[in-house]
Amino acid sequence: MSNETLPFPCKKHQSLLKRKLGDSDPRLQENKIVNISIASKAIDGIVIGPGETFSFWKLVGQPSAERGYIEGMLLSMGEVKTGIGGGVCQLANLLYWMALHTPLQVVERHHHSFDPFPDEGRVLPFGSGAGVFYNYVDLRFHNPTSQPFQIKVRLTDKHLKGSIHTDRQWPLAYHIEERDHKFLQKDGRNYRQNEIWRKKVDKATGSYVGEELLIRNFSEVKYEVDSALIEMA
Repeated sequence: MSNETLPFPCKKHQSLLKRKLGDSDPRLQENKIVNISIASKAIDGIVIGPGETFSFWKLVGQPSAERGYIEGMLLSMGEVKTGIGGGVCQLANLLYWMALHTPLQVVERHHHSFDPFPDEGRVLPFGSGAGVFYNYVDLRFHNPTSQPFQIKVRLTDKHLKGSIHTDRQWPLAYHIEERDHKFLQKDGRNYRQNEIWRKKVDKATGSYVGEELLIRNFSEVKYEVDSALIEMA
């Protein structure tokens, strides 16, 4: 943990703290902000040194009522539920998205097997988040490089903001794109699929270095979808 920010930013991102999520209770959005604020304090400023591995739950610890966490929204076993500490997945989503724009290697990442809400206000590709559930569903990434990477996170009135920094310029830039997105119907149920790819570009020359498939998503949809958008599987 360091109070001083490393000088070279690799990636910055922000997400809205309040977003319409179907017909869910707006109170849970307010509670989520409380929970994210507590968890963020455990992560802000952390430095992942060469050879080290970041673990969300190792830093955040158990989200208990004794530590100030309150009831928030949880996604579990195909259902939307409430529970102490609910909502911190938004912080995990932010961290995962930023890590994809760095050389940090994701060694553990989970995603929900269902899509609970339509895309109102969504700015990132479907399926590019990371679910966490204490203490066995974690988010972890490893630093295979010879330089440190630092995570900064904070809350404003409207946004959760984050950035990843390092001590000297990293030579590559990373661009994430979605491919083959579609809604499908199979056996009377609706599903959503896509692929998330990462392109690498040399910063000095602007030349394309390579690309890789990061994620292949296939999730059941839990909301109504315009029939015109659905293909038959």
